[in-house]
Amino acid sequence: MKDLQKKHKVVAVVPAAGLGKRFGQGTNKPFQTLCGKPLVVWSISELEKVPEIVEIIPVLKEDDMASGQKLFEEYGFSRIKKIAPGGKERQDSVYNGLRLIDDEDCMVLIHDGVRPLVEKELIENTIKELQSALSPSSMENKVGFKAIDGVIPVVPLKDTVKEADDGVVKRTLKRGTLWAVQTPQVFHYASVLHAYEKALKEGYFATDDAALVERYGGRVKIITGSYRNIKITTPEDLEIAAFFIGKRPTVKVCG
Repeated sequence: MKDLQKKHKVVAVVPAAGLGKRFGQGTNKPFQTLCGKPLVVWSISELEKVPEIVEIIPVLKEDDMASGQKLFEEYGFSRIKKIAPGGKERQDSVYNGLRLIDDEDCMVLIHDGVRPLVEKELIENTIKELQSALSPSSMENKVGFKAIDGVIPVVPLKDTVKEADDGVVKRTLKRGTLWAVQTPQVFHYASVLHAYEKALKEGYFATDDAALVERYGGRVKIITGSYRNIKITTPEDLEIAAFFIGKRPTVKVCG
């Protein structure tokens, strides 16, 4: 396993260039504070705890790059060697981060900068799941089995989901086969870069990284995520996240 981890290092790309329009005017969403710390700092702090991750590449709006660099230095993040400029869409931002990766043999972990409650265990589980697929003893490497290109965390949907058009229900989807997708998502660098480059040429945009890998023939495996690993989209989400942080035994005060 040591040789495997040495050969396939992990580089994390953290898209954090979102405007957060639902937050209104002011601070960009990744820099909104949660219990006194910016959301992107919560996310990167947890990534820094994972030994397999050798480099972290935040992706920030160009206007935020200088202040972001200063912020990361203040928090003592040791694995941030470069910052990528954000693009018009999230997909453009992630691609800018991917282009800064030097090790073509690495694994890439992509985690939203506005998912502050991700835990070290979930990060490690996604990495280990993809690493195990690379093992010579893995079933994915046997004749007749297609290799795994990526691993993503998911949670079962709690609500019934309906497909509608023009305000009228077309059909009710089978909830047992539907999953809510989260980050971190982990891929072979070659697979995810190929998918991004193909999508760029076609002008195709997806809502998550795995969708691009799937579109161009990649095989993506799911593992169990966490209902606490929420994405901060609205001010109400900040209240929910603060509640969860207050429940952590290592956090005494949140406010």
